[in-house]
Amino acid sequence: MRGALLADGYSAVSIEGLAAEAGVAKQTIYRWWPSKAAILGEALLDGSLPGFDLPMTDDLRADLRSVLSSHGEEATALARALIAVTATDPEVGQKLNGRLAAPLREWTVARLAAAMEAGEVRADVDAAVAADQLIALGSYAALVGGPMEAERVDAVVDLIVRGIGRGDSPS
Repeated sequence: MRGALLADGYSAVSIEGLAAEAGVAKQTIYRWWPSKAAILGEALLDGSLPGFDLPMTDDLRADLRSVLSSHGEEATALARALIAVTATDPEVGQKLNGRLAAPLREWTVARLAAAMEAGEVRADVDAAVAADQLIALGSYAALVGGPMEAERVDAVVDLIVRGIGRGDSPS
């Protein structure tokens, strides 16, 4: 199922296809799961998921670009599936968000906190809110079109850094 999801997207995954792949009748699938979102949610929770390997550097802009650029094709397919699962099963969606989005959010909060300590970011900035905004932008891009183009990533990062940065800082 993950292969079909990543190759063709959430809409291409079907109960019929899943049943054929498992060698069972689709009634068997429906006996255990009410929808493909439920199956996908369980499969993602039970399976291995891609990790985000984002080292922290001394360049805040580069690090924030890495966060937004980490939404490649595989992450985009998973983000779309996560949104679909969350819309149909909020409980499973919350668990998936804990596995998929939380590590990226935690890294972003830690990076912004380090930038605050270094004087690059204003002390009154809520790092968790800023991290949520970055995650939301990546999710929105995945939902409406796919990974963001490099120019768009640069524009978003510049806007965010100007908003959270210290006025006297060259950030």
